[in-house]
Amino acid sequence: MINDPLQHIVQPHPQEVPVRLDALPIGLQEDGQVYRLPLLGSHVLLVGATGAGKSSVLWSMVDQLAPAITDGTVEIWGIDPKAMELAAGEPLFTCLAYTGPADYASTLEGAVVIMRERQASLRGVTRLHQPSPAEPLIVILIDELAALAYVNERDLRRRIENALGLLLSQGRVVGVTVVGAIQDPRKDVLPDRDLFPVRVALRLSESEQIHLVLGPGARDRGARCDQIPHSLPGVGYVQIDGIAEPVRIRFAHVTDDHIRTLAAGWRPPSSMPDIEDAAA
Repeated sequence: MINDPLQHIVQPHPQEVPVRLDALPIGLQEDGQVYRLPLLGSHVLLVGATGAGKSSVLWSMVDQLAPAITDGTVEIWGIDPKAMELAAGEPLFTCLAYTGPADYASTLEGAVVIMRERQASLRGVTRLHQPSPAEPLIVILIDELAALAYVNERDLRRRIENALGLLLSQGRVVGVTVVGAIQDPRKDVLPDRDLFPVRVALRLSESEQIHLVLGPGARDRGARCDQIPHSLPGVGYVQIDGIAEPVRIRFAHVTDDHIRTLAAGWRPPSSMPDIEDAAA
């Protein structure tokens, strides 16, 4: 495509303070405008083949959330079955589960407890939780959703499925958001995919997968995810419930050095050194 701005690597957008949780600037649209992702009050499903650039999506979100992590209005909880993708930015996370299914189940169940407490306190008060240092937006990043579905132990798999289903069906309005990445969008691997209001499809292996991720007719409306070349990682289409047309964008490329800088410069309040101790 001639003069396509998505042919070039997109650098991370300058961080904004205060962070706009309803409009995170994490990429570039094909019309040259900054793409802003609505994270507050939503869940995000990210699907892409190996090498399609899923890490660009995850880390561009973390990059833009960093100031809110430090001021306490956002907490990031991570589930990283490969124990590789999220480790570089571990200081940014309130908790990071990577040791196995029991760890994943406990993390998700902990979020359900907070969700229940907020439901009780916010019932009849508001229809959408507003993040604050007292009650931050909890963003649960799951690097590989399929690993949760393939747990062999029946009891642990049931606990994970129950907790994840509750969070996806009830969590977003009380400030618990799930961002899940996966390679295979089939129903037997991802039974709750319809509970994600925001869906991102990067390069996919088969045209039939576009329907599974973005919905009926998305490919006919231009979302040719199966034709995205390997040379354009981070390019994909975003479909948001209630908006007819998918948007073609390229997510910002966040390097390992950038992640290390983020982890060194931005921390949750609980992990920041005490000023008096630092002075001593």
